[in-house]
Amino acid sequence: MQRSTLLRATAATGAFAIALTLTSCAGSAAEQAAPATDMPIGSVDLSADCPSTIVVQTDWNPEAEHGHLYEMIKDKYTIDANTKSVTGPLMSDGEYTGVNLEIRAGGPAIGFQTVSAQMYQDDKITLGYVSTDEAIQLSATTPTKAVMAPLDISPTMVMWDPATYPDVKTIQDVAPALEKNGGVWRYFDGSAYIEYLKSAGLANASILDGSYDGTPSNFVAAGGKDMQQGFASAEPYVYQNEVSAWGKPVKFALIHDAGWQTYQSSMSVKKDDFDKLSPCLSKLVPVLQKAGVAYYKDPKAANDLILKLVDEYATGWTYTQGVADYSVKTQVDLGLVGNGPDSTYGNFDDTRFADFYTKAAKVYTDLGTPPAAGETAKDLYTNEFIDTSISF
Repeated sequence: MQRSTLLRATAATGAFAIALTLTSCAGSAAEQAAPATDMPIGSVDLSADCPSTIVVQTDWNPEAEHGHLYEMIKDKYTIDANTKSVTGPLMSDGEYTGVNLEIRAGGPAIGFQTVSAQMYQDDKITLGYVSTDEAIQLSATTPTKAVMAPLDISPTMVMWDPATYPDVKTIQDVAPALEKNGGVWRYFDGSAYIEYLKSAGLANASILDGSYDGTPSNFVAAGGKDMQQGFASAEPYVYQNEVSAWGKPVKFALIHDAGWQTYQSSMSVKKDDFDKLSPCLSKLVPVLQKAGVAYYKDPKAANDLILKLVDEYATGWTYTQGVADYSVKTQVDLGLVGNGPDSTYGNFDDTRFADFYTKAAKVYTDLGTPPAAGETAKDLYTNEFIDTSISF
């Protein structure tokens, strides 16, 4: 489901209390003293068509999956640890674009609510990270439209101990193995992909446990008997290298490969703002694409900023250099980020989106939160601003 429900292994219960305090602190870094600059505007000028500060609401604490955003302000920025945001001159190809970029943390910083809800509570937010399943589920109440896909494949996965389950290779192998061994698949309660897997015959109530709280304790205590959800771009490294009570490899399978092919953390605008923002988006989206390509080519400076922000935000989230390096490499190696089935970075595949819409709409209708009446998949995204020449 949305990124806020896919809490990482070190999220603590105390972070929620912190978050409730933070969300009561109105305001943003942009309302304070934004970084001044006397730099000349380069070949891309956003100043006439975009807000003076473009505000992006992310779906979690700063991490490598957000690297394309931090790439654009990596050299000059102002951090506001109170509001968990960072602001800087928005750069493209080393040139100033005439506007600032403010990047806001999600997850604990917004009380673990959906990005869609946060966007509708604060009109200053220009774009937010909204996954396709969230967009479908909430289309009747907080409708959004996606304009770019930073991630081509969702990192969401199920992981297991290969010593306990040496024959498990795919999602199809999970249920029979757990039934035979008496283990459970621990996940975040409310995760829509679980409902899809149940309807597809790939999981059943006897092996499912919705009590996962983002910490490694239950997985470790089970001694390899249980399986657990996570992000392929983080937990395998964390459990082997940073969870001392485990300290060995895990294997995993992507939920994407079982047919639940959501676009994770899509750059989205409120549906009612789409026409107003279109002139800005036509210039901004190619800048976002270029930033993604540049980040994965050389992530060091942006990752330095990400690690600094995690330290200064102090939400209870732990993120190390090792995780950041692993994440970047794994995203590329697994094709989580890349050109997809064509030669363009950041676009949506029409056939895939339509297929996912059909699957997700059924799941959410069965759960009692159907998509907006009369809506189609095409209402939720567009490729019109994508520069098809930009690729990895």
